[in-house]
Amino acid sequence: MHKSGFVNIIGHPNVGKSTLLNALIGERLSIITDKPQTTRHRIIAIINTDSYQVVFSDTPGLIDEPNYKMQSAMNTSALSALEDADVLLLMLDASQLEDFNPSLLERIGRVEVPIFLVINKIDLSSPEEVQAIAENWSGKLKIEHVCAISALKNFGTRELLGLIVKHLPEGPPYYPKDQFTDRSERFFISEIIREKILELYHQEIPYSCEVIVHHFQEKSSKKGKIIHISADIIVNRKSQKSILIGKEGRAIKKLGTKARLSIEAFLEKAVFLDLHVKVKEKWRDDERTLKSYGYLQ
Repeated sequence: MHKSGFVNIIGHPNVGKSTLLNALIGERLSIITDKPQTTRHRIIAIINTDSYQVVFSDTPGLIDEPNYKMQSAMNTSALSALEDADVLLLMLDASQLEDFNPSLLERIGRVEVPIFLVINKIDLSSPEEVQAIAENWSGKLKIEHVCAISALKNFGTRELLGLIVKHLPEGPPYYPKDQFTDRSERFFISEIIREKILELYHQEIPYSCEVIVHHFQEKSSKKGKIIHISADIIVNRKSQKSILIGKEGRAIKKLGTKARLSIEAFLEKAVFLDLHVKVKEKWRDDERTLKSYGYLQ
């Protein structure tokens, strides 16, 4: 008997969805920072064994009041997880009191698959607080299981995976058994660069940036094989370009070094990284641009 199915993770920004995904699959696919709205795209990650295939989907955090068409597109991507799941993981932060707006709660309530309430960051809360959250949400939705975890410390994640597998339908695998994601290396490289922007820059700068990898080629050198990567960092305004580059180019040099080291760890190969900053005003509200960047179908 073989089981297979889609398990989708939804929740507000910064509740730990990407950390959970990485913990479950044992790989670092989704980027992680302490800033909200780090995840912008739906990312599929696959766990394969001889007896099952679990197709996980990490989604952007749900934004109650989107300010840009890009954020609206992120919400659409996240809400699509309600339509094609075999198991839905509704993830909450145990250290915060939060709720969903009524219309969203109603949409979640119409889901006809098992809903797991995943209460994350329990290491930052008391057992009484976790219990109160569980009771509150069990009164709002039909919850199949309440799972208290710490994704960062990998506590409770193995038990969560066991429960998920029990609820998967029988069936053949959806993807080849040697495949672990639906995204390309270029996508993950652009995400690594964006992660470093989120870490190194403040205020609006990281949220105004998009990273496009336009050149990826392995070449031979005296020291062996090296991957040449060129990427553009798109910003909204000229002033943001100046901040990204920094005085005498020191800021972008630091960004390039940190990104290159992480990309080398990801690819397990030497990398030459070339970054350029370009200005495209109001790109977050331009439908044609958002489509070319993969936010709109």
